[in-house]
Amino acid sequence: MLKNVTAVLLDGVHPFELGVVCEVFGIDRSDEGLPVYDFAVASAEGPTLGTGCGFTLSTPYGLERLDDADLIAVPAGDTYMSREYPPALLDALRRAVERGARVLSVCSGVFLLGAAGLLDGRRCAVHWRHSDELARRFPRAVVEPDVLYVDEDPVITSAGTAAGIDACLHIVRKEQGPEVANKIARRMVVPPHRDGGQAQYIERPLPKSSCDTVGEVLAWMEQHLDEEVTVEQLAARAHMAPRTFARRFQQETGTTPYRWILRQRVLLAQELLEGTDETMDAIAWRTGFGTAAALRHQFVRALGTTPNAYRRAFRGPEAA
Repeated sequence: MLKNVTAVLLDGVHPFELGVVCEVFGIDRSDEGLPVYDFAVASAEGPTLGTGCGFTLSTPYGLERLDDADLIAVPAGDTYMSREYPPALLDALRRAVERGARVLSVCSGVFLLGAAGLLDGRRCAVHWRHSDELARRFPRAVVEPDVLYVDEDPVITSAGTAAGIDACLHIVRKEQGPEVANKIARRMVVPPHRDGGQAQYIERPLPKSSCDTVGEVLAWMEQHLDEEVTVEQLAARAHMAPRTFARRFQQETGTTPYRWILRQRVLLAQELLEGTDETMDAIAWRTGFGTAAALRHQFVRALGTTPNAYRRAFRGPEAA
């Protein structure tokens, strides 16, 4: 049973990510019959720590507080992607996992878990901006850049900022059931479970050609996403044989013409959902999907959420 929870901090900790852990596990909600956790904040670098927002935090607890914790949470912090970590902290995390405790990272806190060797052979999540760096630094980790959190018990990792809420509520739901998690979420005025993943929040600029062989064709395709085209038609526009065009396209864009068009159609649909009140049928027609059902199918495949849910997330419930 989850009872003892400790958030371990390093200098430069981000207040919001720390606040997420404090809000879920550090608030006394016994007036509603909810569990009260033995919660504490511990420092790995002295009693007073700086934050990324210009103020300091102090705590009387050090690494000894981790010895009895059922869950150790590691919030994000400045320079966590590149800094050196105290060996005593790395040892404490490894010991905790060996005795059966869980560890949870929020955003860049996952780099600390990687430094402790706790990501080896495990799937993990991190903010999409840091996914490449995490994979580079810890090649034995299996980085999943499109999800909100990953539960590889006893290691739970979450993506940026608010995804830490999702991961914390997931742990509560897993340990103490959906009713407890739902009540905590209601008090926090957040959904107890969010659909989709962080793929819907990733900035994806248009692919750029490494040379101009298919550049003009790419520009034409971008302006005609509502049209059905074949490789043969595109090859003719590029004055190439179809097989040659397909090979060049793959070399210069890293994908096939079909997948390139599909991704651009989804991007256009995202823009229209965010910035217009057009109906799903109208968006489906403008983006070349043809029908609202086809739009929904491809949107869910690409982003893990529905067009209606995406519009609500970016424009509010009244926009759906």
